[in-house]
Amino acid sequence: MSTGLRFRRLRLRNWKNFLQVDVDLQDRLFLVGANASGKSNFLDTFRFLRDVALSGFREAVLDRRRGGVGGIRSLAASRNPDVEVAVQLTDGGDGATWEYELAFHQDKQRRPRVRRERVRRGNETLVDRPSGEDAADPERLTQTHLEQVNVNQPFRDLAGFFGSIRYLHLVPQFVREPDRSAGLTNGPFGGDFIE
Repeated sequence: MSTGLRFRRLRLRNWKNFLQVDVDLQDRLFLVGANASGKSNFLDTFRFLRDVALSGFREAVLDRRRGGVGGIRSLAASRNPDVEVAVQLTDGGDGATWEYELAFHQDKQRRPRVRRERVRRGNETLVDRPSGEDAADPERLTQTHLEQVNVNQPFRDLAGFFGSIRYLHLVPQFVREPDRSAGLTNGPFGGDFIE
């Protein structure tokens, strides 16, 4: 797996309290804002990508923190009800640019469905869904190619990178229990990250 991948851009549409976001990301990012302004919702997009890569699309959407497509989709979404998450990354090893885009909605039974999935590396499109195979078997749109090892080989570095994301909520835990995180490896509150 490439260890030099870094997020460079994030685009969101109808994601929780955001109708539309398009932001360039630097090596270091600080989110500052009032309570309930969307900081955690913004960061949850990265955790969502991790969950899709590790647990699968359906499980990531239906996770109790997210509550299904209805819990993720912005209440202000009207004209286009699809939820969209798109990221751009660069590989520090070879300088390649990666793009991953996932748009989804729910069907009449409230099950999450992939509406669009694209993977690009440089100028080459590795995945562009829905495809003819998806049209012939619509059940395929209940999963992403990102989570499927039988089709993600050309972009497995990307899937592995998403799977390696750690989401740590550092400050509240350190304020409450500063000794709890000291000396732990892979502790849930990021003590090893701070050290």
